[in-house]
Amino acid sequence: MRKQLITAILYTVATTLLLGIAYPLAITALAQWWMPRQANGELITRGGTIIGSQLIGQSFTGSGYFYGRPSAAGNGYDAANSSGSNLGPTNAALITRVEQSAAQLRNDHGDADVPVDLVTTSGSGLDPDISPAAAQYQIPRVARETGLSQAQLAQLVQANTQPRQFGFLGEPRVNVLALNLSLRQRLAETRAASSSRAAGADSGKAQP
Repeated sequence: MRKQLITAILYTVATTLLLGIAYPLAITALAQWWMPRQANGELITRGGTIIGSQLIGQSFTGSGYFYGRPSAAGNGYDAANSSGSNLGPTNAALITRVEQSAAQLRNDHGDADVPVDLVTTSGSGLDPDISPAAAQYQIPRVARETGLSQAQLAQLVQANTQPRQFGFLGEPRVNVLALNLSLRQRLAETRAASSSRAAGADSGKAQP
């Protein structure tokens, strides 16, 4: 009996040290060495400030931005309250919300068919991606609001479209945060170029 008790205690201590301490530390060290960006949540920084993650969506409401999917996580994209709506396809509340969302999108984008991911929430409520079709659907509105051409915006969408993982897993997708950051950068470059041309024109006029 005593021998069995000692064996059980030693086994418990050994497995705790091995599986509860050594193994997690080894995996953490390996992840930090091999893929530090992914291991730390694929955070996006600008000027030393963390502005988001490629893994967690954000709510964009400005008319000059691309919109992501609706979110049922808390008040929207709440990482501490991840969840879907848990409403079935025949639920009246879900049907009403989808109809209202579709009506609002048609009001902003015209009568083109609304991509389903722009009116339905994901299972986690944190999905950072939309389909390429959902991004392309928004191009006319964003072009109208920002002054960029639809061709320029189509290039941004294409540049931020990620293919299927390993060529066969999942579907092509567009990360909304990355796309909107690319949009802001393009706007800044366009405005800087316009200001430079305007300054050059004024300088030419001032010469005798």
